[in-house]
Parts: sequence; C-alpha cells; structure tokens
Amino acid sequence: MKLKNIALASLVALSAGCSDFLDLSPKDAANVGNFYRNAADMQAALTAAYGMLAAPGEYGYAYYNVSEVRSDNTMNWEGGGNLPDAELDQFKMSSTNEIIRLMWVDTYRGILACNAVLDHIGNAQMDDALRQRFIGEAKFLRALMYFNMVRTFGDVPLVLSETKSVDEGYGQARMPQAEVYAQIIADLADAAVKLPASYTGADVGRATRGAAQSLLGKVYLTTHDYTKASATLKEVINQGTYKLLDDYAALWPAANANNEESIFEVQFKKGGTGTGSSFYNNFAPRNSGSSVIQVGFASGRNIPTTDLINAYEPADTRKAASLAEGYTDNITGKFVADPYTLKYRDTPFAEADADNNWVVIRYADVLLMYAEAANEVSNGPTAEAYAAINAVRKRAKLAVLPAGLSKSAFALAVEHERQVELAFEGHRWFDLVRTGREVAVMNAHFKAPVVADFNAVFPIPQTQIDVNPAGIRQNPGYTF
Repeated sequence: MKLKNIALASLVALSAGCSDFLDLSPKDAANVGNFYRNAADMQAALTAAYGMLAAPGEYGYAYYNVSEVRSDNTMNWEGGGNLPDAELDQFKMSSTNEIIRLMWVDTYRGILACNAVLDHIGNAQMDDALRQRFIGEAKFLRALMYFNMVRTFGDVPLVLSETKSVDEGYGQARMPQAEVYAQIIADLADAAVKLPASYTGADVGRATRGAAQSLLGKVYLTTHDYTKASATLKEVINQGTYKLLDDYAALWPAANANNEESIFEVQFKKGGTGTGSSFYNNFAPRNSGSSVIQVGFASGRNIPTTDLINAYEPADTRKAASLAEGYTDNITGKFVADPYTLKYRDTPFAEADADNNWVVIRYADVLLMYAEAANEVSNGPTAEAYAAINAVRKRAKLAVLPAGLSKSAFALAVEHERQVELAFEGHRWFDLVRTGREVAVMNAHFKAPVVADFNAVFPIPQTQIDVNPAGIRQNPGYTF
C-alpha cells in the first residue's frame, strides 16, 4: 500500500512556523465536529499518521542523518563549516541545528495525528473489528515515533491526547525516559494483540502483528531487558511469517518492496503526487552529474566511509549489493573514486520523486537482535544464537562463526554483522549507543577524542526551549 501524505483538515499539529509551537486552527472550512464520524473518516485520519513517517523530519530526511551519518558508517559531502549536515556529522551540533528542529516538529506532528485517531475513534460509526485494527495501527505508529524521539533526545514530552489549547501546550514538559519507554511498550503490546498477521491487496504495507512484536523486541533490547527481548523476538521467528530472501541484492529494487523479508516499511510512491522518496537523489555522488542518477540533482549525502567499506569480509556478497566505491563519468569515461550506496537506486519521476521505500524493520534485523539478546540472557552464545547469526552470514556466502566464542567476542561479532548487513538502513548509531560503544568506536573512527558520553543524545532544539523554558531544558553538555 502506498500510503499518501494527505492533508487532514482537522488535525491539531505542532507548527513548523516561526513560533515552532501549536497551530490550532483548522486548515479549511471543515469543522472538527463534522469529521471522525465513520470508517472512511478514521481511515483518512490514520493515513495522515502514516504519511507523517515520510515527512522530512522523520524518515524522509532527518532519520538517516541521526542514525547513519552520526555513526562511523556514513558521512555527508559537506564535511566542514557550520551547515546542519556538517554539524551533525562532526559532532559540533548546536541547539539551532535545522535537522533536529525538523525531527522534533515533524515527529510530534505524527504523534498528534495518532492521538487524533485514538481520541476520536471510540465515537465513530464503524465495524468494531476494524476499529480495533485501526487502534492497533495508531498505537504502533505512535510507539515507533516515540521510540525514535526518546533514542534521539532522551527525556521528551509524553503527549497522549490532542493538544487543544496553547496553555495545555505550554504544560507539556519533558518526561523521564523510563516513562516514555513504558508507554511505548504498552502501545506495542496492545497493538500486537489487535493487528493482523498480514494484509492483502491495497492494505499491504500497513502495520502488522509481526511489526509490533519486532519493534517491541527492539525496545526491550534497547532498555536492556534481554529476557523479554529474547522471548519476544523468538515469537516472531517461530511464527514463520517472514524469511530471508535467498539473494541479498533482491531486497533493494523498488519493484520488490514489501517482500517476504520485510516487516515494516515507510511507503513512498513516485509520480508527481508529492509522495515520492528523495533518497537516491540525496545519496548519489555530489559531482556525478547524470553519471549515477539521470533525473535531478545529486546531493552527496549518506556517503559510505572507509571504515564501512573495510568492514566487509573479502567474500561478503553484501558489499557489491550495498555500495559502489565510485562511478564511471559518462563524459570523460574515467572512473571517479567517490563511494555511494546502491540500496536506494531508482529512476525518479522528477527530482526527489522516486519509488524507494524506507525499510524500518526486516527479518535479518530480528535474527541479529535475537542473537544479541540470547547471548546476554545465557551469559554467552547459545546454539540458537549461533543459528540466528549464521543464517544471515550464510545468505552473504560467508563461513559460519567459530564455535566456543566468549560472550564478549560473540557480542562484537553481532555488532559487526549488524554493521554490514544493515548498512545505510538507520541502525548503526543507535546500535552503538545501545551497547555503550559509541564513544570508543567513534573516537577510533575520528582518530581523536571527538565524542563524549553526553553525545549519546542530541541537543534539544532551541525553539522548544524558547517557548517552554520551564518544562524543556537543554541536555547536559550542550550549551547553545
């Protein structure tokens, strides 16, 4: 399903304007009281929530910056100066950084779209089974958005209903991470009960039971509840709903979206409707002209680093499917050593208007998370942990891991496997933070003490502090 980012007239959303606060006015003459009446209205409201995932402040742009460019996997073309990309890449971020401002505003817009569904769906005239499914979808989406926010910023406001007044908005202070995670877990647990195992036809792409369980397993892993993480992820494995595709390269063509390995994807659709993705334009080498991408500008973002290129074992078939170390200039005929990712290739309809989805969770991720959790639970790798990671390695045409690894050696093997298996997909930075390895790995990457413990989270956008200084204070370590 290509869920389009429709405009919902009655949505109360956080404003992206100069105040960065609340926009409480309807977007057209429609009255909120005349909306949310039936299944069609609720589906439109839910589609708006799905659509926000594709916004620039969510998976459309900001997410790959905070999850990949922040890490040792990738970098942006703007390597210096005070541009937002360079600040983030080089750990020189200020609280006025536009990427984090976009992420905060757009993600809360998405959260409030979910809250609008959950607040009004009880009174809508509709089939109750469909109502329960819609509730499950809205809770999954809200949990995913809060998960990204709490991992990025730490303590964040926990808003669980529509914001209907400016005074109410000013009262929304940051809440402790533990409370945010508790709500994420509650939402996902309820969603897992309400959602179906799969969909058919136009509904393919909506959140499923497996998506809720997989994300719940990742949340437990992030909060170091390894017993629950292991059990939850094992449930996903035992369901038999998902499988590794035989060919790693088959994961990436836009025509093969929502395949048997995919658990949840953010949907994009090209064609001049405003619902296409910008990834390949953004990731093509900056000075490549039309040598790599034939339509639109090549931006040179999310560029593979030497560290990532060297991380692949010599026989690893994933490298050739994941990245190119350069391109042949179509004017000079010469090879240009300028690496870029191959995972988001497509011919756009127009600039920044392609069909590539963003894969949020796939089965290989589940297997590797399970291996990580099982290793922690048993104080060393079990046979099942070995089986999970080795299934991923065998698909890459690599030898299985040697038996008898210690707990710490196996954990590093999982870390390495996740780096090369999931490269460019938005996992590396949060993996390093989850395991407490971000300072050591990143300072080795920079060959200098650039990263400190406080960098595990990002600065709070200054616009949020300015409008609510009592409830929203800056993260330690960031002074402006």
